[in-house]
Amino acid sequence: MPRTHSSMPLTHSSPLGLAAIALLSACAAAGDAGRVDADLEARARQIHDAVITIDTHDDIPFDFATDEVDPLDADRQVNLEKMREGGLDVGFFIVYVGQTERTPQNYEAAQEGALTKFDAIHRMTEMYPDQIELAHTADDVIRIQGAGKLVAAIGIENGYVIGRDLSLLERYHELGARYITLAHNGNNDIADSAQPRANIGDEPGENGGVSDFGEQVIAEMNRLGILVDVSHISKEAALDAMRLSRAPVIASHSSTYALAEHPRNMDDETLMVLRDNGGVMQTVAFDGYVKVQPPERDEAVDALRDEMGIEGGGQSALESLTPGQRAEYDRRMTEIEERWPDPTVSDFVDHIDHAVGLIGIDHVGISSDFDGGGGVVGWNDAAETFNVTLELVRRGYTEEEIRKLWGENTLRIWREAERVATEMQAEGGA
Repeated sequence: MPRTHSSMPLTHSSPLGLAAIALLSACAAAGDAGRVDADLEARARQIHDAVITIDTHDDIPFDFATDEVDPLDADRQVNLEKMREGGLDVGFFIVYVGQTERTPQNYEAAQEGALTKFDAIHRMTEMYPDQIELAHTADDVIRIQGAGKLVAAIGIENGYVIGRDLSLLERYHELGARYITLAHNGNNDIADSAQPRANIGDEPGENGGVSDFGEQVIAEMNRLGILVDVSHISKEAALDAMRLSRAPVIASHSSTYALAEHPRNMDDETLMVLRDNGGVMQTVAFDGYVKVQPPERDEAVDALRDEMGIEGGGQSALESLTPGQRAEYDRRMTEIEERWPDPTVSDFVDHIDHAVGLIGIDHVGISSDFDGGGGVVGWNDAAETFNVTLELVRRGYTEEEIRKLWGENTLRIWREAERVATEMQAEGGA
């Protein structure tokens, strides 16, 4: 009987044998790669479940925790369901009021806005007491998470809500504020902003960094146990704040200027001073701070929108297009995005790598700025939080290192702020 191909021996001298061996080798390699990927993901899952994950910056609207914005399942980047799904244990929910002109009327309005958001965060914990609880201390975080609940903490973004009334700091502390960003987009009476605004009367460097009043604010924050947040403020103000603060500072949502030259990011000199202060930079997954896109990308998008007669922004601006026009718009937007891709989790972790390499694993943390513009491809809401841990494991970070990045470093400086407060209150007889 003549030999058929199916019975031909697989020898190195046979062309069929060479092809089959190559195919088997490729399949084996693919199988090995699949096992490696599965093993890596399993290892990352084990670590993610074992560590406490803290995101130090999640924004909320003024109508948060109402029928309009239910914290359980609202269509937002952070809600309780998404926190559970992604394994995000702790969120710092943010009391943010934007900067306006510094007038008595505007101070009053800012303080009212702050109290509205404090009330909303408290209301969330009252609506879902079996799911989330407010932490007032670092030890509360451990206790609440250990009981199987999600943890809420509170940060204030923009010291403008103090106005010039130091006594408000104690009131905000009583309500749960555990860090305050000294300034936001615009100078205030405390410090200069990294992004001063001429339309509200700002002059670059008008305070020379932290003002004399700002020095009093920092001292009172130290006395109360409120972390000084140096995100959003100018380099000079950040350096002043780290010099003045007796407790380590937090940069609640910043990334590295070395990788993305944005004024909101921290340059290497500032990071080295932060390390010496004992503080932590909470690396932020805000796309514009992770990767600064070239002006050509914005120009290409603007040109496309002008050509197609699209005015304004958001999804509603596209609704006037016919199906054919929308298909053409989507096709050309895809071309723009392929040429200038959006930042990814990998790009975000590049910033963590840079900071860790420069100032050490003890001084770097993680934040998202979700619902305030944050998000990158792969970590665009709380449900995708595991992807950050997966990328860290892929790069060789150990469980101990990931534990520090995701929460231990933040808890360390929180406890140190508590220790300094106890010490200062004892010194002052308070």
